[in-house]
Amino acid sequence: MGGFFGVVSKDDCVADLFYGTDYHSHLGTKRGGMAFCDHKGRIVKRIHDISNSPFRSKFDDDLEVLHGNAGIGIISDYEDQPLTIYSHLGNYAIVTVGKINNLNELVKLNLSNNLAHFSEMSGGKINPTEVVASLINVKDSIEKGIEYAHKLIDGSMSILILKDNFIYAARDKYGRTPVIIGEKTGAYAVTMESSAFPNLGYELKYELGPGEIVQMKATELIQKKAPGDKMKICAFLWVYYGYPSSCYEGVNAESTRNRNGALMAADDDIEIDSVCGIPDSGIAHAIGYSNAKKKPYERSFVKYTPTWARSFMPQNQKIRDLMAKMKLIPVKEKIENKRLLFCDDSIVRGTQLKDTANRLYDLGAKEVHMRSACPPLVYGCKFLNFSTSRSELDLAARRAIEKLSGQEATEETLSKYTTYGSPEYDAMVEEIRMQLNLSSLKFQKLEKLLEAIGIDPDKICTYCWTGKDVE
Repeated sequence: MGGFFGVVSKDDCVADLFYGTDYHSHLGTKRGGMAFCDHKGRIVKRIHDISNSPFRSKFDDDLEVLHGNAGIGIISDYEDQPLTIYSHLGNYAIVTVGKINNLNELVKLNLSNNLAHFSEMSGGKINPTEVVASLINVKDSIEKGIEYAHKLIDGSMSILILKDNFIYAARDKYGRTPVIIGEKTGAYAVTMESSAFPNLGYELKYELGPGEIVQMKATELIQKKAPGDKMKICAFLWVYYGYPSSCYEGVNAESTRNRNGALMAADDDIEIDSVCGIPDSGIAHAIGYSNAKKKPYERSFVKYTPTWARSFMPQNQKIRDLMAKMKLIPVKEKIENKRLLFCDDSIVRGTQLKDTANRLYDLGAKEVHMRSACPPLVYGCKFLNFSTSRSELDLAARRAIEKLSGQEATEETLSKYTTYGSPEYDAMVEEIRMQLNLSSLKFQKLEKLLEAIGIDPDKICTYCWTGKDVE
């Protein structure tokens, strides 16, 4: 998915930007970059490949030579960022987080006047951030350009722009990703993870609304565009990829996961010996389940963190599966002759979960029960790059539907299978259970997940479960 951080300060801000950007490394992406306005007003940037080593280790040497009072940083999905742009709007640096579904159409639109060109290529493809910049440059101001880009982009796009020792911060049109402002004496910062603030001394000031644009200076914030009236923030922030100590729309991720686990336990009458969370993202859900069920929480698997990265990062499925296996070390004494219940954030492809279940049986588990903290994933996300699935048929639920229905699924067919408690839904869950070799399988009800989050359900994006978006 990616995440960004920005700082404008009366003093040198390099350390704050370095650590603030690093606090987004859990998002599991591959490129890291920072850009500063130096003391002569020039933009200086550094970009490194972080796919096989931490952000901090790659930028240590840069800290000795980088200086400035304003800067932006990014942990990017795939492409190089920040980009430096020279246009009629001046010289600026830009970072983006989001997804553009109509990228080719926007490229053609900008090429149609025979004036635009694109030079930033990643893997032979045009860099989406450069496309965003080209849209911004059509207008006569940064804020009007951002608004124009938001209007044309099919998908989602949050943006930071560094120019002349200040920062423009813009949340995507429907607020699918958070953009949060923090403040301390003589400085403002902007982040996607509020967990980046406490250790750097920032107090949360406020969260940008959907489509809102602000200009950040060291001593003031200036609203350039008021927020829109429709929000669809991604529910997966609370289910999975948001950092546990972060809050979004005032709701903490860890507490939400605890509540969600407790709600799963309330609807479950299974007899078990212990509860375990699939590390790391299933742990908070499992603790909530364990506390509500009054069954012991046990670490049947321990995650080996020093060298193994998050398993969704590699594009190659075999490498993903190997990483998932190698990073989880079983504790046989907690497994043998036990009826185990595991909580995980979600079931995406299911290949790693099937391998995990088989390993548990091989280690002597009597039963392996699985509880997914969210409903079955049926639709691929159109708005954020949080999964490397290239096709909806990669999804375990979608494969089960195709097998059971015997045909390519229509919207009418999918509606039947996504209706909790319907015969089709129950058949789909049973098919997934058999494919994964589980003793039992249940998915959280969407209504219960939304209850755990606790904000207006109309403000939450549930597209990956329902296929429904902004009306």
